Amino acid sequence: MKTLFLKYKAVVKFILTFLIVYGVLSFLYDFYLRYSGGTKYYPDYFTNLVARQTEILLDTAGYESKILPHLNEPSMKVILNGKYLARVIEGCNSLSVIILFTSFVIAFSGKIKTTVLYILSGGVMIYVVNLFRIVLLTIGLYHYPEYENILHTIVFPAIIYGMVLLLWVLWVNRFSKIAQQHG
Repeated sequence: MKTLFLKYKAVVKFILTFLIVYGVLSFLYDFYLRYSGGTKYYPDYFTNLVARQTEILLDTAGYESKILPHLNEPSMKVILNGKYLARVIEGCNSLSVIILFTSFVIAFSGKIKTTVLYILSGGVMIYVVNLFRIVLLTIGLYHYPEYENILHTIVFPAIIYGMVLLLWVLWVNRFSKIAQQHG
């Protein structure tokens, strides 16, 4: 049994580290969500920020957009050229994806400075790509409403999770301790 454990020690360490980091960050995020409601930023600061930045990007792209608080649920309505098309909910703010990304990178950590810089730069990239994803989804819903299901459930999750997967592959192959040992 001890030999078996030693054989899979790295795998067990990765899984435990991932689960602990993911659990702690998720707990902190849940704490933030519970105690950020009712502030001047509705539904919470980051979701509100993503909605406002979406509005700016849509306006920059030549559309007339408006962001309004949804009265019946904690979300922000996205109105494009006078048509209510989408809502920005807490799940759209990219923080849960950034938590997942961060947990994986820490579980496969490299040098501390490299790890921190990669988490920060990867987090910013995920956030920015997520903003453009929401903008493109809104424009897609405006021009091609018949493809709403495909756009929202397949294409746009593939963009954000595909990018996270690419960042993870880059991390493991270039910057993690595993890459440093084999490099």
